[in-house]
Amino acid sequence: MAGVMAVLWAGALILVATSVKVVADNIGVNWGTMTSHPLHPRIVVQLLKDNGFEKVKLFDSDPWMVGYLAGTGIEVMLGIPNDQLEFLSQDYGNAKDWVKENCTSHLRKGGVNIKYVAVGNEPFLTSYKGRFLKTTFPALKNIQKALNEAGLGNKIKAVVPQNADVYESKSDKPSDGVFRRDVKAVMAQIVRFLKENGAPFVVNIYPFISLTMNSKFPSDFAFFDGGHPIQDDNVQYNNVFEANFDTLIYALKDLGTPNLTILVGEVGWPTDGHKKANKNSAKKFYDGLFKVLASKKGTPLRPGEMDVYLFGLFDEDTKSIEPGNFERHWGIFDFDGKPKFTMDISGKGGDKHLVAAKGVKYLPKQWCVLESYASNQDLIGQQTSWACARSDCTALQDGASCSNLDPDRTVSYAFNSYYQMNNQDEDACDFEGLATVVSKDPSTMSCRFNTQIKVDGATRLSFAQGAVAAISSSLTLFFLL
Repeated sequence: MAGVMAVLWAGALILVATSVKVVADNIGVNWGTMTSHPLHPRIVVQLLKDNGFEKVKLFDSDPWMVGYLAGTGIEVMLGIPNDQLEFLSQDYGNAKDWVKENCTSHLRKGGVNIKYVAVGNEPFLTSYKGRFLKTTFPALKNIQKALNEAGLGNKIKAVVPQNADVYESKSDKPSDGVFRRDVKAVMAQIVRFLKENGAPFVVNIYPFISLTMNSKFPSDFAFFDGGHPIQDDNVQYNNVFEANFDTLIYALKDLGTPNLTILVGEVGWPTDGHKKANKNSAKKFYDGLFKVLASKKGTPLRPGEMDVYLFGLFDEDTKSIEPGNFERHWGIFDFDGKPKFTMDISGKGGDKHLVAAKGVKYLPKQWCVLESYASNQDLIGQQTSWACARSDCTALQDGASCSNLDPDRTVSYAFNSYYQMNNQDEDACDFEGLATVVSKDPSTMSCRFNTQIKVDGATRLSFAQGAVAAISSSLTLFFLL
């Protein structure tokens, strides 16, 4: 009997071990913090561990936030914002100080497992109009030199995450892939430097952007269903993700570095803010992606396992919406750490909900809505636009989850968004006497009226010091006026 129990106990241990390991070693996730109410890093790190994420990519190097990753073994890519590139490119001493403060200080026994330093983030986007062309490569060289001199060069590599718009193909076939003419010279310097230092090329690939920027783009080619394939000589591509990846390889080949290691720094699908951004489409995209990754077949030009970082961890309600209203809805978790939909991260049919964030505390269950008998009705349009310009109304946009609300409830959504973003402050639910606080949830089946989470002073101060508000003051709900 004891032998039987031992076998059962061993089997139970195996089941526990296999159930915990959900995320494959080659899948990481981006942890962005452009939010008015960030979760405490302790909660986020526990969420990463609960779901088996062993790699995380950051967009800055906030020591307070990074410190919570110490002792976890989670592989970390630190980030250097674009606005620091000039400072780091001007003086090598600045780079030495940065490495000392943000890398060396974390590498004690039981410290943070730093693997990469991302020098800038998509610095050569066409929308930047060459602003960082002269500072990115010098900053990259200085950071890697500082890492080398600190004795960390074999452990930590400096990289530059690039958007896929740095390369192109005039024929739309991967084999015609080249880097954009305006960045080709500096990209040649960067890729040679990466090769010399054993660092990978980090690229962000967004099939959703490909789909929404071109009205003639075949929808199923953005997913992994095999529809509308493109033929490139004797190679067939069934989805834009693999075609885009191989376009990069041809561009690298054109610069003499065809075998440079490639990491996909960002890939994902938003769930709101656009008619093609919803949970069903996101689930469809991720399920297809995970099957491709689990197969380890790679792409026609680069067979084998692919390393990717999902984008992103949470929705971020203060991100710039210049690229589109969907920018605030890339998270696989909602702002409060609740999973949005079931996912088969294993790629082997194990469809399940991710583990939600634990220990999240909320503000009281109350909402700010339009007063039914409010006077000053002529001020509704003005006050609604004012509220949305200072909060997040992206879910109200055409085709989004809250776009079908009746006029009064639409106004209420805008008022409540501002009210919650301002921690349910009494003065944040006035709007020239048009609003009132209620305890009955005004949400509908498709549109959620949030109550915000509680954020302690330390969390708020730390993230406030490291972020710049990105809410557009010109946002106007023209469809309400």
